[in-house]
Amino acid sequence: MNDSTGSLKIGLALGSGASRGWSHVGVLKALLEAGIEPDVICGTSVGAMVGGSYIAGNLDELEQWVLGSSRSDVLGFFNFRMARTALVDIERLNWFLHNFVASTDIRIENLHKPYAAVCSNLETGREVWLTEGGLADAVRASMAMPGLFPAVRNNQRWLVDGGLVNPVPVTACRALGADFVIGVNLNTDILSKRSNKKQLTAVPEVDSVLGNLKKQAKEYSSSLFANSGEQDKAPGLFATISKSINIFQDRITRSRLAGDPADVLISPRVGDIGMLEFQRAAEAMEEGAARVRSAIPEIRGLVGMPAKE
Repeated sequence: MNDSTGSLKIGLALGSGASRGWSHVGVLKALLEAGIEPDVICGTSVGAMVGGSYIAGNLDELEQWVLGSSRSDVLGFFNFRMARTALVDIERLNWFLHNFVASTDIRIENLHKPYAAVCSNLETGREVWLTEGGLADAVRASMAMPGLFPAVRNNQRWLVDGGLVNPVPVTACRALGADFVIGVNLNTDILSKRSNKKQLTAVPEVDSVLGNLKKQAKEYSSSLFANSGEQDKAPGLFATISKSINIFQDRITRSRLAGDPADVLISPRVGDIGMLEFQRAAEAMEEGAARVRSAIPEIRGLVGMPAKE
């Protein structure tokens, strides 16, 4: 029970969205500053990661790491020489999850609040909610974007990114006991016209296979930007993958939220942040916090909290 809202249990559904998901850090901090503490946390992909970090008590450490990270740090997660099942270096990913999300001994069933990480069953396409087992393992499964992260084996099934089936897990929050759900949708403007104001500076690379793959990874991270003056030029491999992901994320998000709407929907305008643009984390966090602050009066009124003086 949330003391500030009587018997109402508040659920927080943190959506998928790669680097746009750093908005969730700002969302959580702004809610807590306003005295609104979620009782149930459910997350998809990066939402599962940030939500898991918060519920494990590591949100500040995660925030400090991402704000201090560089493009080289991001590229350090990729193993370009051994990319047979995925591009991500699993050892480094596990190091990151265990240090900034949850240590190996933290299990979901022992958490002080209900939590679920939403995944997709790769073989059946069914939605899977992980509500027990290792927290870091559940997060890794929820954020296993095909092509970047390897699928995760869990109870005789292969699990991948939950954004394929439920980008904003409102239904999971309600199933875990939430009476009032705040949803965070990071996909609101991913298909809208992009600004050409932000241009990335090319970084020279060694002329080798590894250098070429690094260049492609950088293209992937910036592929959400409009290509000014090159409308007739065929999009690159990673740009095509990224834009295709945006299309199905937009469609699935709209469909799921139409059938399972949140009581209050927070929609940070972060569609121009590329999938791997960790260097724009501060911008994403501030946008998430700003959207929450503007919604605080509505949330307080709906849950029966007195207005702050």
